[in-house]
Amino acid sequence: MTGSRITALGHHQPERVLTNDDLARLVDTSDEWIRRRTGIATRRIAGARESVADLATAAAGKALAAAGLVPGEIGLVTVATCSAIDRCPSTAAQVAGRLGIPDAVAFDVNNGCAGFCTALALADHSLRAGAARHALVIGAEKMSDLTDWTDRSTCVLLGDGAGAAVLSAAAEPGIGPVVWGSDPTRGQAVRLVDDWHPAFSQDGQTVFRWATTELPAVALAACERAGVAVAELGGVVTHQANLRIIEVLVRQLGLDQRTVVARDVVDSGNTSAASVPLALAKLVERRELEPGAPVLLLSFGGGLSWAGQVVRCP
Repeated sequence: MTGSRITALGHHQPERVLTNDDLARLVDTSDEWIRRRTGIATRRIAGARESVADLATAAAGKALAAAGLVPGEIGLVTVATCSAIDRCPSTAAQVAGRLGIPDAVAFDVNNGCAGFCTALALADHSLRAGAARHALVIGAEKMSDLTDWTDRSTCVLLGDGAGAAVLSAAAEPGIGPVVWGSDPTRGQAVRLVDDWHPAFSQDGQTVFRWATTELPAVALAACERAGVAVAELGGVVTHQANLRIIEVLVRQLGLDQRTVVARDVVDSGNTSAASVPLALAKLVERRELEPGAPVLLLSFGGGLSWAGQVVRCP
């Protein structure tokens, strides 16, 4: 085998919907204020007893079933998360145990909102090297645990959820070369630091300027390395941080109406490392993307870190 492909996807979100009007009863804000600055209308919030591992397992179980594989065929499980409270065993190990996966290597990846695309690349490299034939790659976050519900600039952004992908070794690669990196000089722009129960904080203007000036080049490089022109893309799924950032990137890349662009941030808010697989899985479930279509995945966040690749839609 010379590569790997995404063969199935799954997603899961908590039942509770938190609207902008709900938030207006907590802090000095309004539906109009939130929509104008972020594009967000609603977000999902997990219950007090619903953990990151619960969210991840639900999404991974759906992806595993959709792939038609049995647990013993999975050789690698990785979970991208920055909100998991448990340090050991890892969230990935907990997911493997709950799904009955007997002996896969299991580990977590914390690269903030860039986590899923980072984990996807690591799993792809592992399958290319023959370390496994099938892998589960999951992005799962319970950002509500890290939210300062008195800070109107950040509490309006965050939501909970999970998305998962099954990767399988393939003779024809379906995951393009990754473009990734970080700019530690801007590392303080997005923060979860200081104690065991940190609150999410960010310098929104710094993140906006950085994302809208630096990410177009990352997107173009990912397409170039995959041998796919931007005009050939069937879809674009970026980190769902802010609808304004997404719309700027769409204009800068010159995308037209034929390209499906994920805007799940409107309904789900910013779910950090879960946002890319969550949005991608929904598009596939709704059949908005054609099987085999090239889709640009582009994630960015704390670090400031980024990772992106072109994948073939399952």
